[in-house]
Formats: sequence, C-alpha cells, structure tokens
Amino acid sequence: MSNSTEPVIRAARAADYDAIASVVDEWWGRAILPVLPRLFLDHFHRTSLVAESGGRLSGFLIGFLSPSESDAAYIHFVGVHPDARKSGLARELYERFFATARAHDRRVVTAVTAPANETSIAFHSRMGFTVGGPVPDYNGPGRDLMTFRRAI
Repeated sequence: MSNSTEPVIRAARAADYDAIASVVDEWWGRAILPVLPRLFLDHFHRTSLVAESGGRLSGFLIGFLSPSESDAAYIHFVGVHPDARKSGLARELYERFFATARAHDRRVVTAVTAPANETSIAFHSRMGFTVGGPVPDYNGPGRDLMTFRRAI
C-alpha cells in the first residue's frame, strides 16, 4: 500500500464486506475473520466506516448504535493496513465514529478485546477509554475479555 495518497474515509456499504474479508486474516497474521461475519456490514454499515487510499482499502471501523442502551454505541472491529499503522488513521476512524454516536445522542462508546491484545489495550488507553478486566468468562467459559468504555 502506498503512503503517498491520503486516505478518504466514507460511510461503509454492505458491499464492502468482501474487500474487508479478503484482508483481515493477512492484516492480523492469523485467522480473525470468524469474529467478523457478514451480518455486521449487512446491518450496521450506516454507522461503520471505510478508509481507502489510492483506490485500495486502508482501514475500516465496524460500529453501531446500541439498540438496547439508548445512550451507548459499540465498536466491534477496527482494522488498519499494516503500512498505514501509526499514521493516525485508527484515531481518525474512532473520532468520526464518536461524532456519529454524538449525533444520535449517544454519550458512551464501548468495546472489548482479548487480554493478550496489548496493542489494542494500549491504543484504547491512549484514546481515553477506561480499561477494565480481564472479565472472567465474558464471552463464555474460559473466554475472558478486556472491556473499554469512554464517555463522549
């Protein structure tokens, strides 16, 4: 991926799923696609974001407004092309999602990650999230997760 083109961030479309699905395992260096089924883009594309640079996917954020908690929004998955990491793209995706959440009267954004994901934990801390956990059995027996919460 060339860094010469500034990323263009836009609202996601359901059709973006195939492009995202084709790169996530490579970007993570392991099989991660099972935690990002197509339903997230089919049903939450209007609150999700895609970043493109030079016509190629450079990042994305899958997030939605909680249908159960009227003041909350949730970020489910964020990916940035390895060549675009540390460029501020992830921060920009988060800031734009925060703006969307605020526009819908949401006051808090939450997320979760695995305790071993030190990069994500550090990033969320820098972004002003309160980090909790690990929460035992959060995602079922033996599936502890870290929680993130940020007032917006």
